Amino acid sequence: MAKPTDIRVAAAELFFLPVETRMPLKFGHETLTHVTCARVRLTVRLANGGSATGWGETPLSVQWVWPSALPYEPRHRALKEFCVRLAKAWALFDALGHPLELGHDFQQTELPGLLDAFNGDSPAGEPMPWLAALVCCSLFDIALHDALGKALGRPTYETYSAEHFSRDLGQFLEPANGSDAKFAGRFPDEFLAADPPTSLPAWHLVGGLDPLDESELTGDEPDDGCPVLLADWIRTDGLTCLKIKLRGNDANWDYERLARIGEIAIAHGVLWLTADFNCTVTDPEYVNVILDRLAAEHQRLYNMILYVEQPFPYELETNRIDVHSVSARKPLFLDESAHDWKLIRLGRELGWTGVALKTCKTQTGAILSACWAKAHGMTLMVQDLTNPMLAQIPHVQLAAGVGTIMGVETNSMQFYPEASAAEAVIHPEIYRRRSGQVDLSTLTGPGFGYRLEEIDRDLPEPAAAFGEG
Repeated sequence: MAKPTDIRVAAAELFFLPVETRMPLKFGHETLTHVTCARVRLTVRLANGGSATGWGETPLSVQWVWPSALPYEPRHRALKEFCVRLAKAWALFDALGHPLELGHDFQQTELPGLLDAFNGDSPAGEPMPWLAALVCCSLFDIALHDALGKALGRPTYETYSAEHFSRDLGQFLEPANGSDAKFAGRFPDEFLAADPPTSLPAWHLVGGLDPLDESELTGDEPDDGCPVLLADWIRTDGLTCLKIKLRGNDANWDYERLARIGEIAIAHGVLWLTADFNCTVTDPEYVNVILDRLAAEHQRLYNMILYVEQPFPYELETNRIDVHSVSARKPLFLDESAHDWKLIRLGRELGWTGVALKTCKTQTGAILSACWAKAHGMTLMVQDLTNPMLAQIPHVQLAAGVGTIMGVETNSMQFYPEASAAEAVIHPEIYRRRSGQVDLSTLTGPGFGYRLEEIDRDLPEPAAAFGEG
């Protein structure tokens, strides 16, 4: 049944914002030293005749979304070109509904065909992965959710109730076989925090290239007032949670890295750790041996590991690895594999116990995945794509809205703090960590609470514009 608050996209305006890192960030076999953030302004029309503008932004993190032996630049150009095609497709998408309904339908009916057509004559020389397509789509989807909030004069997370939906969750989700989970007649707000926190524990990323002590300094480190060594970060930001990037193909290195970082963490009052094995592990025994050795030799460190993140390959359907032995030791979280609730369902069958959500795989997908996971007793986390500028805001709000095992990962202040300088004037505690927390209390007003009219940022000329005007 149509709602007077239903919206339809009328126009899309796309911008590309280049960002340089202060320190390199390793993804798998590649290293990130710069990134392009794609930002969109969507104009929407309401069923009742009104209009509104919504904004969305996502870093096009080439190395994460498209691991490949191809050079960086052809993949980078392809992602930008696909964003342009998406801008046109969204402007022409003639559908009316709630943003979650529109986002779901676009991903089901439009995005696969757009990706197939793009890959039929791939400008990069190899097919672009579905994960990359989702990331390119996410900024438009985020902007839709912002636009409805703007149109109603309400925060986005207040628009997820039955009042604004024509379809219940049973139209989008199916319970696992044998589960007593029910979705018919239910709506997302039932699975979201009624009173979301205004501050969250912040997880710091310890990258594989990050120096741990002075002996590892090369003299090329930035002298910009930000810490470089891990102990200095912990002291400066009051950190209590560390995410440790590992190699996943060198067990001795991974073990020693965990032990060294654990020593620093314990010495400086850190409470929690998580291990990210980089999606390169193919045998659960690799992880089990490391965990068991930690339990035997560093019991306190082992107890500090809150969960283990995505040790195994991205492609869950083609790498159906039974991981019950790992999750029997520590909670095991899907990240790169968790594109949607159907893959989360498969992951649960294989032994995964938690889901790491990301807004960069669409706000719609994150909300639906959160609902499915929580209905089936799975734990949630919200992981970062090193989100600067506007991208940081829906990211931290997702963590507050869905409820996580512990706070939110947030690391753009480690790798490119100056990128968010304009936004930090209005939302200072979103872009820096104090006493180990980020503070969301400045996110007020409709939509995602960007308060964009107060942010003094000059945008480049649009890379593309489609639709009215």
